[in-house]
Amino acid sequence: MCSETFLRLPEEKRQRFLDAAWEEFTRVSFSDASINQIVRRCNIARGSFYQYFRDKEELTEYLMHEGWSYLMSGYHSILKETGGDIFALQLACFDRFLNQREDADPVLARFLQFLRINPGLDVPKLLGDRVDRPVLERIWPDIDLTAFRSAEKEFVAQVVSLALMSLAALVVESVLHPERTEEYRKELMLRMEIIRRGSVTA
Repeated sequence: MCSETFLRLPEEKRQRFLDAAWEEFTRVSFSDASINQIVRRCNIARGSFYQYFRDKEELTEYLMHEGWSYLMSGYHSILKETGGDIFALQLACFDRFLNQREDADPVLARFLQFLRINPGLDVPKLLGDRVDRPVLERIWPDIDLTAFRSAEKEFVAQVVSLALMSLAALVVESVLHPERTEEYRKELMLRMEIIRRGSVTA
């Protein structure tokens, strides 16, 4: 993921490096991104890059994990706002993530820009096991389980996974095809209704 050397860097130097990396990865596509540009922007030797990350792919994974963690922090906050309703949560997140003014949330803006200029990127593969279980562990105490057919963790985990993957897929599609955002929102509403009917008692 990254080296111990990178993790031991002073916070200011580590952040300067990450800012330079994000700037490069939101300026051009992954295939065109240049390690030389990153090290030039943060004023370090090229050899230092390889003390932090093995290659551009490993740095990309790190940035995706950083962006995903940020998004999941927002996801958890919105869950609390919806009173623990896992289905309302997906629509609220869709609206919040896609209607956010870019200058209001630069972290979200750069994550979405990265997705926008890399339409073929396999984000779930990059995120690996961070997609399902860690999210559930984080939000579990705040999920309203009263109407679920089963409050067993394994059952709820599957519901959360289905809902979250629907949200993630349709947010990415909306980023790539903003003219179809309303269509994708309706599709998300339908998916949530289907998942809800299979998950709750009434």
